Amino acid sequence: MADGFKGKGAGSARRLYPDRAALRFFRRFHKEEDGVMLVFSIMVLMMILLIGGIGVDLMRHEMTRTRLQATLDRAVLAAADLDQPLNPTGVVEDYFAKSNMADYLTNVTVREGINFRNVEASAAAEMKTTLIHMAGIKTLTAPAHGAAEERIANVEVSLVLDISGSMANNNKMANMQSAARRFIDTVLRGDDNDNVSVSLVPYSEHVNIGEDLFSLIDTKHFHDYSYCVEVPDGHMQQTWLNQGHQFDQAQHFQWNFDGWNNDRSNTICPRFDYETVTTFSRNASALKAQIDQFRPRAGTSIFLGMKWGVALLDPESNNIVQGMVGKGKADSVFADRPKSFTDHETLKTVILMTDGKNDYSHRIAPWYYRNDSHYVHWNRYNFWWYLNYEVRKHHYNNWYREYYNPTTGDALTHHICEAAKTNGIIIWSIGFEVDDHGADVMRDCASSPSHFFRVEGIEIREAFEAIARQINQLRLTQ
Repeated sequence: MADGFKGKGAGSARRLYPDRAALRFFRRFHKEEDGVMLVFSIMVLMMILLIGGIGVDLMRHEMTRTRLQATLDRAVLAAADLDQPLNPTGVVEDYFAKSNMADYLTNVTVREGINFRNVEASAAAEMKTTLIHMAGIKTLTAPAHGAAEERIANVEVSLVLDISGSMANNNKMANMQSAARRFIDTVLRGDDNDNVSVSLVPYSEHVNIGEDLFSLIDTKHFHDYSYCVEVPDGHMQQTWLNQGHQFDQAQHFQWNFDGWNNDRSNTICPRFDYETVTTFSRNASALKAQIDQFRPRAGTSIFLGMKWGVALLDPESNNIVQGMVGKGKADSVFADRPKSFTDHETLKTVILMTDGKNDYSHRIAPWYYRNDSHYVHWNRYNFWWYLNYEVRKHHYNNWYREYYNPTTGDALTHHICEAAKTNGIIIWSIGFEVDDHGADVMRDCASSPSHFFRVEGIEIREAFEAIARQINQLRLTQ
């Protein structure tokens, strides 16, 4: 019993405690250093691979970002080009599409005015990582942003305003004068702006270019009552004033007659100094004072007003401008204008306004307007008053002839407007309480449908303000 009991107890002790051999094994394993470097090497290798993976991901990210930025830079530069006829946003989108990056373009913003264009764009490409995701970064974003702008430093404006007899109706003259004054204030912003020049061309049935400008071109000088010249129809197909041509001075007489008196204040060539052309001015006060004096006169020849407005923007007129500077009739700071049509730093624009449409225009038959006594006679007598009292009715047709009719006038307007647009002159046209035919003529003249305004009443102010803001918004920042 005792032995059995002892044997059982010994077996239990062996199960409860490891034997000495096992203890020795564990002690040796604890002290053993074999394989430590292997483990360390594995850990270092894993770190190298991780760092290398990060480098690869970052390199891919930078390559994508660089390619994206380069595409964006090229796109905004092309879109901001003022000579670019396509939609600026579409230009940017096309660049990205052709680079297989269309999905990366996030935003395009275009700001533009009459003499500038600013294009700003953003893009972003999201990339999946290869090894860097082990650090919890599953994607990287490659952003790109850029902007480009083209501005034009100099602006030459011809403000061509209708002062014909119909402007007496419905308060139109007062509304036009108010709108034109605000235009001058917005564009010039004072009297010391040397970037923007304004030439003022009032017109009715004719354009009185004034004695000073008249003396600078070759003319057949008949009288000193007014200073309009007859421009041949063929000259309407060119912007330049053909200074090799000798121009006839226009007849001075009054066609309109109310049947009761010998009025001569409404001659076909406007006769008063404030109705003459002003060239290359930056004097806002003087320009507004002249506009305030306008009074409704005679008929409407839109093409003649447009011809002189365009001629004052043609570089061939530089000698005329210099002559006007010498006479103190143009600002000396503009002695080098009109600039060349190829000068990308200069914007040339015409603002053409009318309240009607081209009308009939007549001249006295040459045999009744050929010597000094005739010139004096028709300065003393209203043409129709004289015929009414001194000539038998069946002889009336011998005394005058048709010089222009509406159809001819519309064709000449189209010709001079097309010549201007061909040379890059921007034309804004304003049809002020015009009928549908008049609107069509003015719309055809404008540089585009968006450059044409058809307005009523005080809406003319909004049209002039919109055009002025376009000119004023992007003045070159010095």
